[in-house]
Amino acid sequence: MLEAGRAFAVLVTMLWSAVPIAFVVLSSFKDNREIFVFPPALVFAPTLEHYSELFRQWPDFSRTLVNSLVVTLGATVLASVCSLLAGYVYARHRSGALAASAHFMVAIRLLPPIVVTLPLFPLADWLGLNDTYAILILLYAAFFVSLGTMILKATIDGIPEELDEAALIDGASTWQVVWRIVLPLAAGGLTAASAFVLIYAWNDYLFAFVFTTSRAKTAPLLLSEMMSSLTGVDWGVLFAAVTIQLVPVVAFVWAVQRWLVAGLTAGAVKG
Repeated sequence: MLEAGRAFAVLVTMLWSAVPIAFVVLSSFKDNREIFVFPPALVFAPTLEHYSELFRQWPDFSRTLVNSLVVTLGATVLASVCSLLAGYVYARHRSGALAASAHFMVAIRLLPPIVVTLPLFPLADWLGLNDTYAILILLYAAFFVSLGTMILKATIDGIPEELDEAALIDGASTWQVVWRIVLPLAAGGLTAASAFVLIYAWNDYLFAFVFTTSRAKTAPLLLSEMMSSLTGVDWGVLFAAVTIQLVPVVAFVWAVQRWLVAGLTAGAVKG
């Protein structure tokens, strides 16, 4: 009975998550007249008209996808490197200052993004960083480095410290210990931390809306423009754009799901 209840809960959760995504993807291949028909038609003649119209009506869409890719990869790499180094320090060293800094990082992470965003805008404008890749990369990385650090700390806590000591005795430097010993063993946790940054940076709207206008505009901003078009919303074209924007992150999560689960559960069981 308990197993049946768990299976039912998992099924409901999967349907709750999958049905809206399936609706968007399928609708991108339907004629506009068929999109909101109830009950929805699961058998229909697919068309690629919305995809061709997307790049005709919104020629900037390709450029915004490239902007999203550059910003996402930059933020993921920066946050991953910083989280790995910080996680190693927190896992291998103990002090009151480190404990206080850990609490500070978690407290800052709990603040709403808008609280951090608005005070930074005048500073970014003064530094000439607005509407550049750099400001978005820095913000996304900074916003998730605390979570990444905690994930990596938990992962590295599970790596025997004797491995570090043996390598140091053999003449390895601390940097060599981190990159050649800790990094390969902490790959699962690093993947999990990277996934959070990647998903957030790829889908974020708020930071991109505040700090970009045209040159570094990302795909979510263009999607919002499609929804506020003066000529009305072309739902087929919008669903086609959403589908294209959705595919890379879904493919990434699907590819790394095994390491993602392992990284998220690292350090959960001790002894």
